[in-house]
Amino acid sequence: MNQLQAMRVFLKVAETESFGRAAAALDISNAVVTRYVSLLETHLNTRLLNRTTRSVSLTEAGRTYADGCRAVIEQVEAVEASAASSAVDPSGTLKLVASASFSLLELTPMLRAFQDQYPSVKVHLTLLHRLVDLVHEGFDVGIVVPHMVNSGTLINRPLFKVASVLVASPDYLSQRGMPARPAALAKHAFLAPSADIHGSMWSFVSASGVQDDLTLDPTYIVNSWPMLRQAALLGMGIAVLPENYATHDIESGALVRLLPNYSVKNADKEVSIVYPGRRHVSAKTRSFVDFALAYFRDRVPVETTLGGASE
Repeated sequence: MNQLQAMRVFLKVAETESFGRAAAALDISNAVVTRYVSLLETHLNTRLLNRTTRSVSLTEAGRTYADGCRAVIEQVEAVEASAASSAVDPSGTLKLVASASFSLLELTPMLRAFQDQYPSVKVHLTLLHRLVDLVHEGFDVGIVVPHMVNSGTLINRPLFKVASVLVASPDYLSQRGMPARPAALAKHAFLAPSADIHGSMWSFVSASGVQDDLTLDPTYIVNSWPMLRQAALLGMGIAVLPENYATHDIESGALVRLLPNYSVKNADKEVSIVYPGRRHVSAKTRSFVDFALAYFRDRVPVETTLGGASE
């Protein structure tokens, strides 16, 4: 028995005081109405309706049950309306996961702009470095770097790719000297991201296309771009940083760009927005994805002419 449908049928009989009128209102046959009411009475082991050849009336148990059915159906209809609305009107809580390092610089201004445009959407943000399973962990959308997701069921849309730059502080360079070519880096203190971000082999490509491959032995390794930047600022050594982490420091003189005629091969910092499936995407998720794509398209070029730094 479809109990919810049986409740709807019974309630219509109670309201119209007629099997025939209930059948006509619901566009089903009298026999189906009779069967649903009979199944309910059998299920409840009680009579719900008094029937005569000329009238139908509720028993005392029937009146109590009808009141309960009405409350249940109203609640179901409210839930259905809310769910249908969520597919059209952006509202509710958006569960967002993002790469922790990327988020410290770019994410907050974008979220502020998003909520200004969609005030009915609440954002629940989780910052992670690790691999994340969006579906299993209940996230609506992710702003991630490649090593954070591996599910082929996710839709992946590129947001931008950031170049990388080789930098050091003026204090460090005054003590250790300025490297003139990539091979000289082996004699310097090298500050490196962790192995899951970039391996020990670094490739530098000159403007003429000559490539120097170096295996560098870092004096400091950390899985956080902000901490790597801080180490460079404090004169701990030379670091390869995403350009968006270093631009302000280079402009202010806090960091000096090294080997400007070389790019770093296979080290782009690629950031994508990912979300589960193409069907039945909620309005809040769809609006956020569209907003993020437009926001970063207007601010950051997808490709750069230099190499980049992976998360």
